[in-house]
Amino acid sequence: MAFISIHTVFNIDLDLEIAPFHKRLLAYMIDFAILLIYLFACKSILYEVMGFSINENIGMDILIISLPMLLYSLITEVTLNGQTIGKKLMAIRVVSLYGGEPTLGQYILRWITKFFEWPFLFGYIAFSPEGLLFYIFFTCLFGIAVVIAITVTKNSQRLGDLAAGTVVVDAKTSLNIKDTIFQEVANTAYQVEFPQVMKLTDSDINIINSVVSQARKTNNYDVCIRVQNKLKEVLNIESERRSALDFLEKLLEDYNYLATRE
Repeated sequence: MAFISIHTVFNIDLDLEIAPFHKRLLAYMIDFAILLIYLFACKSILYEVMGFSINENIGMDILIISLPMLLYSLITEVTLNGQTIGKKLMAIRVVSLYGGEPTLGQYILRWITKFFEWPFLFGYIAFSPEGLLFYIFFTCLFGIAVVIAITVTKNSQRLGDLAAGTVVVDAKTSLNIKDTIFQEVANTAYQVEFPQVMKLTDSDINIINSVVSQARKTNNYDVCIRVQNKLKEVLNIESERRSALDFLEKLLEDYNYLATRE
């Protein structure tokens, strides 16, 4: 079990478990299968049901089939907070080496380097079984380079991750903001103590959530104290009589309550 230490904006290091290779491979295979299903479904509808000609409608083929397939990984990772459908099913996600969720620029950079995994011609090169086998063969051939990069790099990063400053981690060891803020608070008389929490970014809340989770697992609350002190300074909160863990949990609850009512 390999871990990576990620430095955050709170001047602390979070130890996250690097996603095992078999999970990444299975996630890739799931995503690949989804794209194949989409490909054949669209081909069937366009050329068998609707009767369009393949040779006369390449532009439409590119727009309806190739482009969505080309953008699949980028769109899903941005909208699903670092996960494609395959990654979500395998409980792994992309995170930034600088702490928190990757920026849009990081997502785009790691996506651009996937050109050899999802060629633009994918949508209409596979109009026959022979074409599909040809594509799968070369995708697997180029995939060997990806496997080698993941194997030899320190943090199991492929070339896109190295360029973008990202890494794929086990999502089960890093709770995410979307696992907390989009839950209704049952207590209708809930009292918010720290409305200043809304000054924090989603990335900040994600880090706080991870700190709380890690402290519970290790029974080491030193990092909670350091984060608490930093937050009190940033949010201008005066000292109070409660543990650092309770303070952070209350911040998360307040954020959860306020964010779901915006």
